[in-house]
Amino acid sequence: MKTTSTTTAPLSRLLAVTAVSLLTLTGCATEAAPAVTERAPAGDTVTIEDAWVKSADEGMSAAFGMLVNSGDVDVTVVSVSSDASSMLELHETVENEAGEMVMREIEGGFVIPAGGELLLEPGANHIMLMDLTAPLHAGDEAAFTLTFSDDTTYEFTAPVKDYSGANENYEEGDDHEGMDH
Repeated sequence: MKTTSTTTAPLSRLLAVTAVSLLTLTGCATEAAPAVTERAPAGDTVTIEDAWVKSADEGMSAAFGMLVNSGDVDVTVVSVSSDASSMLELHETVENEAGEMVMREIEGGFVIPAGGELLLEPGANHIMLMDLTAPLHAGDEAAFTLTFSDDTTYEFTAPVKDYSGANENYEEGDDHEGMDH
């Protein structure tokens, strides 16, 4: 038995050292390799709340609402399309050198902050519909598709409402000079 005890003790110690070494190496490997997280497509993280479109018989109109980004990175809306208009632009309203409020296409699109919101409202950021394909009457609905910088999309429908405000002009030199909205 003495021989067995002598052989068992070093073998037990060897197994214990091996087990501790393996646990240590496993722990190091877990710490050294950070978890890879995939970024959710912008089209899956953005929604719109309280969307609506200004009624118009012809010419131009605009769409408004609250764009909400539930993701953990900023997203950029780079374009918009709709069957309601043959020409759409992402617009901002700013004060020009003469102190007048004017609309202009926003360079680079709308950025919606991570976990945040971007308000589209009359007299500020909005979706501009030019060259309407048909009258937009109160009670109608208009469908839109937003395209993001990652090439994903988000579709929404907005009711048409009567609204008499938001009569800014385009910035001088713009292709749409003199058009009211």
